[in-house]
Amino acid sequence: MLKKSDTIKTTSEENKNSGIFYGNCEYSDFYLDPDIASIHYKAQDVKPSGLFVAIPGHKADGHDFIDIAIGKGASAIVAQKKSVKNSIIIEVENTRKALGRIAAKYYGNPSEKLVIIGITGTNGKTTTAYLVESILQKAGFRTGVIGTINCRYSGKTFPSPVTTPESLDLQKILSEMVTDGITHVVMEVSSHAIDLFRIESCFFDCAVFTNLTQDHLDYHKNMEGYWAVKKRLFTESLVTGPKKEKAFAVINCDNERGRVLSGILSAKCIKTGSDSGCTVYTKNSTVNTMGIKALISTPESSFTIESDLVGKHNIENIISAVGVASGLGISSEIIKNGIESLSVIPGRLEKINNVAGISVYVDYAHTPDAIKNVLLSLRPIAKGRLICVFGCGGDRDKTKRPLMGELAASLSDFAVITSDNPRTEDPMEIINQILTGIKQNNTDRYDESSGLSLLPYKRGYLVEPDRKKAIHLGIKIAEADDIVLIAGKGHETYQLIGKDSFPFDDRQEARLALSQIETER
Repeated sequence: MLKKSDTIKTTSEENKNSGIFYGNCEYSDFYLDPDIASIHYKAQDVKPSGLFVAIPGHKADGHDFIDIAIGKGASAIVAQKKSVKNSIIIEVENTRKALGRIAAKYYGNPSEKLVIIGITGTNGKTTTAYLVESILQKAGFRTGVIGTINCRYSGKTFPSPVTTPESLDLQKILSEMVTDGITHVVMEVSSHAIDLFRIESCFFDCAVFTNLTQDHLDYHKNMEGYWAVKKRLFTESLVTGPKKEKAFAVINCDNERGRVLSGILSAKCIKTGSDSGCTVYTKNSTVNTMGIKALISTPESSFTIESDLVGKHNIENIISAVGVASGLGISSEIIKNGIESLSVIPGRLEKINNVAGISVYVDYAHTPDAIKNVLLSLRPIAKGRLICVFGCGGDRDKTKRPLMGELAASLSDFAVITSDNPRTEDPMEIINQILTGIKQNNTDRYDESSGLSLLPYKRGYLVEPDRKKAIHLGIKIAEADDIVLIAGKGHETYQLIGKDSFPFDDRQEARLALSQIETER
């Protein structure tokens, strides 16, 4: 059991000097040192002799549930708001930061026993994580991954409610990985995780920056705020703690923010990009429906890779992974083998095979830059029309909706505007905001009454709020040699409508629509 004194000294004299205080307990000269059997940040989960850390959330504040935690047997409470309760109350400046430090101590500082690779950026985190994982496995390392799609290690897979878990959950996962003999961990690090101290006391060996484009402005308010948070992984987390002397960064310098970041780092920096001045760079790259072929140059050697991944943007993800592997001293032969052995990434330009002659891809693209990159990647390889089925999520950044509409209208031949995860917003209100961008292109609007039989020969857009119907429509109007992109939800197997979650998988719906077409044709 963790002794509270292991992390916070609690004598009365120290209380007076540190701001720690006790609710209904009088100051005394004796040492208050209750046993702490468990740590919790959800009051309903508290067990007898547990420590409850009251963290403020977006929808609820843990401080409002202190009485519940005490009622369930909490030995002590960590709070950042003054409270007089019949329990030991430990006041700290920031309970989220305190939770990270306490959790790391409780689980034996597992990140110090692992090689931790953190990947951040608006787009490309998941793909880069899969690539790094593949290379590490080919190098013989026992590898774990914590990311958007899932958490996986030692043949076990667990769902990921968020990209980066809360600090207590993260430290527990890392501890379990240590116990299981994992040596290397690849972790996607979201901006929320950085800002909310979920990675507090998680010490990184390597931090990767993929790019920075518009997203999450509902939370960060503006791009400068978003940028300031992202930088903290490199200017704070990477350069503090026991690994700071050997830690290194991998920065995509084809991205403008990446170039800026590479110039201000105190840690060793591996620059990646298409410029020969970068540490790792590409030459003579080609992209088609079969994948990517490129010559990659590193400080150690140059080698050619052939990847099944599709899209120019994936070249950046590949060389980011090469930068990580090069920094870890992995040979070019192993790097090449790791990249070429990875054939598909769930929901990332995932091709839906069929015999109807239509190329159908499902992608997670849900930001302006992501949908732009994916459409630009598919445009050169489309022999026929490029059809885009997409929507925008509710209760999220509203300013990106018209931008995504404008991009879809200008970069595809036909767009089917539908719902994504509307959450608590009216789906038609979200769609109408998308349409403000589409209308800027003077694009013709159609509906089913216009005659679906004519639509294979038309350019424009239609609106279908029901995502299932929209996917079927997008595929139904496609002809052989057309490409259909179903964007926004990627690997997700649910749709969030109101406050409820319903089973839904773009890939399954696409397969069903294609099977119907194959039968009809």
